Amino acid sequence: MRAYQIVKWGEPLEEREVPTPEPKGTEVLVRVTASGICHSDIHIWDGYFDMGGDNKLSLEDRGLKLPFTMGHEVLGEVAALGPEAEGIEVGDRRIVFPWIGCGACEVCARGDELLCLAPRTVGTRYAGGYAEYCIAPHAKYLVPFEGTDEPHAATCACSGVTAYSALKKVNYLTDKEHLMIIGAGGVGLAGIGMAKAVCAAKLIVADIDPAKRAAAIAAGADIVVDNSDAGAVAQLLESTGGGVAAAIDFVGAPATTGFAMQALARGGTIVVVGLFGGALPLPVASLPLKMMRLIGSYVGSLEEMRELMALVKAGKVKPVPTTPRPLREAGQAIADLRDGKAVGRYVLVN
Repeated sequence: MRAYQIVKWGEPLEEREVPTPEPKGTEVLVRVTASGICHSDIHIWDGYFDMGGDNKLSLEDRGLKLPFTMGHEVLGEVAALGPEAEGIEVGDRRIVFPWIGCGACEVCARGDELLCLAPRTVGTRYAGGYAEYCIAPHAKYLVPFEGTDEPHAATCACSGVTAYSALKKVNYLTDKEHLMIIGAGGVGLAGIGMAKAVCAAKLIVADIDPAKRAAAIAAGADIVVDNSDAGAVAQLLESTGGGVAAAIDFVGAPATTGFAMQALARGGTIVVVGLFGGALPLPVASLPLKMMRLIGSYVGSLEEMRELMALVKAGKVKPVPTTPRPLREAGQAIADLRDGKAVGRYVLVN
């Protein structure tokens, strides 16, 4: 089969012929028909995450070896079953839920696979969807998507469930309060498109790009602001009567999380999702003095994925704008994403 692989960190992906996987045990072979390109794929392509202060989290040091096939937003048709696979049939069409733990530890046994120390994540730990076929380790990770556009359904496996899980962490907000989403890129637009189905608060979106602010309005934002504007914080503090009750930072850079802290009301919550990187100088006393909560949110659980798809099926989620790209353009598409050319998401189709 064809696969588009990293053969050297940060260099163009290569088209390579590799053996088509044969499903064993409970495994299921999926013929990939759509695979989203996520911003975190750029970090995987580079081979590290920026931890700030010239510190890098090396993926090679954590066991990721080249050549490697990325792609963790995978959707397709069941092509073959391992001898122990049950509950699925050849020809069924499913999303491959990628955030999979080892399945053997206490953490996985209680259903917290996202906290597993030995994950088996599709497209980040083992071969993913930038290829013609992909393996799912068990049928329970195959999620139905009937009635949903394929490119949008594929993005639900990461940007969708990531945004949904972050929004659930602030779903206690009332309609008299303000929620600010920072970043109207792929994941941010996913969050904007479902925010009012999860949280009652008035929705403010901050982005430095006017095209993305326009996309945010189209996706359902009540107010948009340019967070690079020197007067943005003062404007928000005045218009909200003292600051936003919660902020979700889908960028995850020092400037964006810092902006959230300045615009936050006393007793508010900041949820950091983005992996842009860097380090944030933080006056520790500001946490108790402002009584703020600063928490991280990383993708979502299988249960949350099923909850999200129920909302999608019910028509309560506005789809992220998607641009289909042929599988053969995998290398160019991820380069275009790095260059900021996408509004919404690129999805490889095959």
